[in-house]
Formats: sequence, C-alpha cells, structure tokens
Amino acid sequence: MKEKITYTSIDEYISACSPEVQEILQTLRAVIKESAPDAKEKISYAMPTFELHGNLVHFAAFKNHIGFYPAPDGIHEFQDEVAEYHSSKGTLQFPLGKPMPYELISRIVKYRVGRNLEKAKGKRVGKKLI
Repeated sequence: MKEKITYTSIDEYISACSPEVQEILQTLRAVIKESAPDAKEKISYAMPTFELHGNLVHFAAFKNHIGFYPAPDGIHEFQDEVAEYHSSKGTLQFPLGKPMPYELISRIVKYRVGRNLEKAKGKRVGKKLI
C-alpha cells in the first residue's frame, strides 16, 4: 500500500511538484495573496488552502490539470465565465498546457472574500441568514 504524503506548508507542497508546475502554483499563490491579502495560508485536505473566516479557496496539482476549489458559490457566481473548464460542485479544472485564467481566479477569490466576510458578520447572504 502506498503511503500518503502529508505536507506541512504550501512551500513544501509546491516544491514537490515539477519545475513547470511549481511556476504555475507560485503564480496562482501570488494571485490569491494579492486578491485576499488578509487570508492565512495552511494545508487542508492535503492541499494548499487560504482561509479568511473559514476556508476561502484550495488548489492542487494533478497530472493533467490544476484543481481550484472556490466552493460551489464561487463557481455558480461565475458560471458563464468558467463554462469552458471542467467543473463539478466546488471544483474547477484548469488544463496544464493552456494559459491559466489568473484574472478570473482573482475575481473569484475576491468574491469568496466578500462572501466569507458577510458570513462572519452574520449578514444576509442571498436569501438566507448565515
């Protein structure tokens, strides 16, 4: 049975990837930091994670894509713009070998910051009080 690798930091996670993927992940990390300057970094679900009043976004490297996890509302809010990417409930897959949509990622992260701040303040989010 293969032993599961556990990472203790985002730096450690990124350094375990190929140089080409490391470059993409470092840029992605910088875009997230710039879009959510108050967010804290951690490893959660064995993936690089940013949190601000709860999990904000996760990302991970795979053989053929970069997985980006902005929660279902982060995908739903931008559904027309993310339509070209494979997605599921809370996941977007950005194929390796194609340009990463960093500007779109930045807007999704900023949206998620707003949602988490609203939840933290107990304001009305959509039609329900969180």
